[in-house]
Amino acid sequence: MKCDLHVHTIHSGMCTVPGFRRICRESYNQPARLYDALKRRGMDLVTVTDHDSIDAAEALRRHADFFLSEEVSCRTSRGTELHVGVYDITERDHIEMQRRSGDLTSLFPYLEERGLLYSINHVYSGLTGPRTEADFDEFAARFPAVETLNGQMLAIANRHAEAFAGRNRKIALAGSDSHTMASLGRTYTSVTGARSLREFIAGLHQGRTATGGESGNYWKLTRAVLEIACDLMRERRWTAVLAPLLAGVPLVILANLVQETSFACHWGRRTARFHKPLPAACALERA
Repeated sequence: MKCDLHVHTIHSGMCTVPGFRRICRESYNQPARLYDALKRRGMDLVTVTDHDSIDAAEALRRHADFFLSEEVSCRTSRGTELHVGVYDITERDHIEMQRRSGDLTSLFPYLEERGLLYSINHVYSGLTGPRTEADFDEFAARFPAVETLNGQMLAIANRHAEAFAGRNRKIALAGSDSHTMASLGRTYTSVTGARSLREFIAGLHQGRTATGGESGNYWKLTRAVLEIACDLMRERRWTAVLAPLLAGVPLVILANLVQETSFACHWGRRTARFHKPLPAACALERA
């Protein structure tokens, strides 16, 4: 069975780009259309991982092949930010996770007590800001899963994430991280032998996963930004006056990808040098 474990809808809130935070959404994907697109593209199961929201569930809970997930925006004790994917949750879990999201050390005990699977997402991307060596130590010690294939991240960032997961015996997960309709279901996680939602979730927890699909690239990311800009103009007609700015999008994306490549290479090299794999006994204990 296959499932795209990282997708966004209109309920993911406003974008974080300076100057556009008040007018532009992170995603304009409507939940019902998203569901239909994922099914057409071969996904056996559907989940949604909106930023700090489960509002999309209202439109999708009637489907027997849907389960609720969330991408929680968290902050470490060192002040760095990260995104945590948490899978197969309830509404009560959402409330508790949001209450604890400002302090990662208080979030871990809750997730572990509830037996929830959680992953560190796009770990070698600068999307959520700077990193420290202590962050990677914490990721290795506390996270049972790592997103090793993200459909919006560059291949080099995904390769470093895969290597990190391998060194530390983490469960490998994948998702499109799609904020537009075009990339939905193009990157996914599969569990061989699973025949139902419950068997799929059990397979995730047991690490019987395989990742498949695409990484991000220049053209894919440029298209996504232009699609979001067009959706913004359809929702807020007056923003059409900003259309001339779209000519600069390819250069902005190019500059961003240069920064992302530098970030991934820098931390990929450093973690390969300073971060040693967990002893087998410790890895088994955390599994």
